[in-house]
Amino acid sequence: MSTVKRSNAQRLKDSLEDDIINGRRAPGERLDPEILGREFQVSRTPVREAIQHLVASGLVTVSPKKGTFVARVGLEQLIEMFEVMAELEGMCGRLAARRISEDELEQLREALVRCEAAAEAGDTDEYYYENEEFHHRLYAASHNGFLASEAHQLKQRLKPYRRLQLQVRKRMRGSLQEHREIVAAIENGDAQAAELCMRDHVLIQGERFSDFVSSVRQFGTNKAQIG
Repeated sequence: MSTVKRSNAQRLKDSLEDDIINGRRAPGERLDPEILGREFQVSRTPVREAIQHLVASGLVTVSPKKGTFVARVGLEQLIEMFEVMAELEGMCGRLAARRISEDELEQLREALVRCEAAAEAGDTDEYYYENEEFHHRLYAASHNGFLASEAHQLKQRLKPYRRLQLQVRKRMRGSLQEHREIVAAIENGDAQAAELCMRDHVLIQGERFSDFVSSVRQFGTNKAQIG
């Protein structure tokens, strides 16, 4: 399995993301760029880039003349975003089953193989990144630039919480099996099955909903407020 080399900004972003979703940095806590630079031994540029990524995902807010703070996101809003994400990705799956090229299908298969390798190694962090690539391949295969852009933007907002889901016991294995089913549906050109598989892959429902809520509350939540 090839491990992607992370930039200083990426490593800093990942570390802060972990701290926030695991409750080590509380909602409302101020993030001082100079202190972060010293703590992680990086220059201002990686700190600025990392904060920009965290703002894009909704984990951090920047208030003019006041500073940068860990955000508060309501659980209800999170669930609503996952519902929209499920519909967007379902549409990507349906269009990809109809429009994917042979080259794109091969790239999707290769992304699946890398997900399998990460899962086999039990490496949730590596799986997190390979999973991201898998989904990006599907977006591109929809051949609808507007849809792909909207899906990508919302996925950026939900990335930390999708990462949190992978920490739930056996979820990585479940996610991998769902990937296999998605690829099979697309290989067969079954647009309806691809849409359903993609939508169910993202939608938090049933036991997965309970597991997700439990995980969110476990990691530093206060009622419906999480950071």
